[in-house]
Amino acid sequence: MIDELLRYFGSPSNRELLVSQLLEHVYLALVPLVLGVVVALPLGRLAQRIGWLRGLLQGASNVFYTIPSLALFVIIPGLLGTPLLSPVNVVIALTVYTAALLLRPVVDALESVPGHITAAATAMGYRPRRRFLAVELPLAVPVLAAAVRVASVSNISLVSVGALVGIGGLGRLFTDGFQRDYLVEIVVGIVLTLLLALVVDLLLVALWRVLTPWARAGGRA
Repeated sequence: MIDELLRYFGSPSNRELLVSQLLEHVYLALVPLVLGVVVALPLGRLAQRIGWLRGLLQGASNVFYTIPSLALFVIIPGLLGTPLLSPVNVVIALTVYTAALLLRPVVDALESVPGHITAAATAMGYRPRRRFLAVELPLAVPVLAAAVRVASVSNISLVSVGALVGIGGLGRLFTDGFQRDYLVEIVVGIVLTLLLALVVDLLLVALWRVLTPWARAGGRA
């Protein structure tokens, strides 16, 4: 197996293909992650502030998240008129999954902000939008960060499913390896997917530390 792996990586064409598929995987996983956060934040804010809307949005998010990813990859082209092999289908599908996964954690994160802090910000003249962006959202980051890390791993995994319809970054190594009965290619795909998930998780942890300097200061104290 080691010799076969060395021969595989020794081929310039294989290395070029791996880089291309890795970059595609990163794009298909991380763009929906960012878009999903952007969608989930305002929806979570609405769910937090409007009681009857919370149950409706959380119920809808549960329903969306139970739809099989492969089915969604196939349904979206029919709904939007996009080509079946367009990466846009995967981006939209994973954005929906990410927003559905993050909705409840966003509500929980916002509700974790102590009431006396928001009351103090209001007394200091902060309007609702400014108070949300400058006070509530930064203090909610520690709770929200854990959910975003889970969503990133979920996206990196689900992107591989797209290989079954011709899109999927590193997932193509799985399908091609199975079709050719070539175990080395499957192993390379699994290892690179795991490494990508690990690197993205470490980057998110680093980003969380940058966004919450007070947490480090509190830990040193």
